[in-house]
Amino acid sequence: MSMPVTETRSVVVERDIAHPPEKLWRALTQPHLIEEWLMKNDFKPVVGHSFNLRGDWGGVLDCKVLAVEPNKTLSYTWNFANPDPAFNIESVVTFTLTPTATGTHLRVEQSGFQPHHKQAYGGAHAGWKQFLEKLDQILARPE
Repeated sequence: MSMPVTETRSVVVERDIAHPPEKLWRALTQPHLIEEWLMKNDFKPVVGHSFNLRGDWGGVLDCKVLAVEPNKTLSYTWNFANPDPAFNIESVVTFTLTPTATGTHLRVEQSGFQPHHKQAYGGAHAGWKQFLEKLDQILARPE
């Protein structure tokens, strides 16, 4: 039996970070910091703001801020127009920050992968882990 085309999958990466939500929030919402751990951008933490993420690999992601709840939740579209259907993706990335006794639990979810996005889904799994390693390095710097 084949899966319906409407079925989508999500990439979820979670980790505990030894910094308060406020410090993590700055790294998620300040363009110069986003550029260091993710990509070049013209981001503003304002619902409805359209922006681009520009990768070193030459790709451009078209994004729009969907939700901003300071120090708690950030969500935006993550759309990549590509002539190859395997990479032509319209997805949503959501960052959820939960305070813990030792810092913050960060949950990153990228949703909207369809069955024919197998390679992009695998790439997102690896990519988010690399992005979050860079994010850890930025957070570890003295302020």
